[in-house]
Amino acid sequence: MNKHTKIAILVAPILTILGFALADLWEESEAQKVRTFELVPFGHCDVTNQKCILKSGEFEINVMDEKGITTVNSTFPIDTATIFLVDKENKVTPFPLGMKDSPYYWKRETPLGSYVMNKGDSYKLRVIIEIKGGKYFSEFYTQTTK
Repeated sequence: MNKHTKIAILVAPILTILGFALADLWEESEAQKVRTFELVPFGHCDVTNQKCILKSGEFEINVMDEKGITTVNSTFPIDTATIFLVDKENKVTPFPLGMKDSPYYWKRETPLGSYVMNKGDSYKLRVIIEIKGGKYFSEFYTQTTK
């Protein structure tokens, strides 16, 4: 065995370990970049009658309000959820939601129900959902149909 082969045999494992370490660092930095996705209303949105579905690819959330409790449930576990009520002057009031029973259900008491209690009432909402570094957002109107 010549000296070049011996050096290659000694250096190869070190280069392999360094390659794995650098690849891991690169993957970690890519995972920490903020990714944003828009949630689009699927049909007419009526939170009072529990008919408000927002979609982005295979991810879906349902926004509903019952007896002053605004609830968001989703197809995937959520890390955080915030709903924003936007009045006619574009003044925004945030309401961070708390986990209900599982990471699929988030809720909080809000005044939304009193704003859309009558048929034809409409109100602008925004929602931001965080899942594993990804942020899903939407701005939409809810309008009561019944």
